[in-house]
Amino acid sequence: MARRPAKTGGSIARGGSVALGEAVFRSLCESLQAGSYRAGDRLREEEVAQRLKVSRTPVREALGRLAARGFVEPAAGRGLIVRSLDISEVLELYAMREIMEGAAARLAAEHASAPEVDALRDIEQAFVEASATDAAGIAGEWARLNRAFHEAICRAARNRYLDNASRELQDWIALLGPTTFTVSGRPSTSHGEHEAIIDAIAARNGDKAEQLARAHIREALRCRLKLLQKQ
Repeated sequence: MARRPAKTGGSIARGGSVALGEAVFRSLCESLQAGSYRAGDRLREEEVAQRLKVSRTPVREALGRLAARGFVEPAAGRGLIVRSLDISEVLELYAMREIMEGAAARLAAEHASAPEVDALRDIEQAFVEASATDAAGIAGEWARLNRAFHEAICRAARNRYLDNASRELQDWIALLGPTTFTVSGRPSTSHGEHEAIIDAIAARNGDKAEQLARAHIREALRCRLKLLQKQ
């Protein structure tokens, strides 16, 4: 039986320039990224509508968009389920991620301002401080800070097309389930890799920044495959 996702998130705010269907779609994508919905979880129109306090029409529209992008598929019976990625899809996903993260780091080395480099160091400091706590869900906090780190590099790259593509890639990564920070030793090695990338960006060394970023994603893939072997 599929897990019932946690009832996280509130109602969709009315008004503004974003259409209701778009707002529901964004909310569902954010829920995927936050882990509120995982592979195998069932999504029903009426339940999503109740949770977000909207009618079923914009929910139907949003679910249709998720299905068109391949994030969900028809379930046995009513509703849709969040789909799982097979091993070939995981390898393809990380191959693209390596290319895109490498390009982002190279461009960031060319364009990042001093405050943006400082912001990257601040994120890593928050990562270290989180590591010093014994709080429940610490792996989720590491994952959140990791996303913030990579998003900051992508913004510093000053390329809207790369930024848009990276955001879509993050939606796919959300389907993979538990963060690789649950693998023993990964938080500390990831932090070291991040610091080296920051130093290369600060030094305006695009070649090195790209090489380090690509190696960082290859290591993330190695940890991801470890997790998949345990499933």
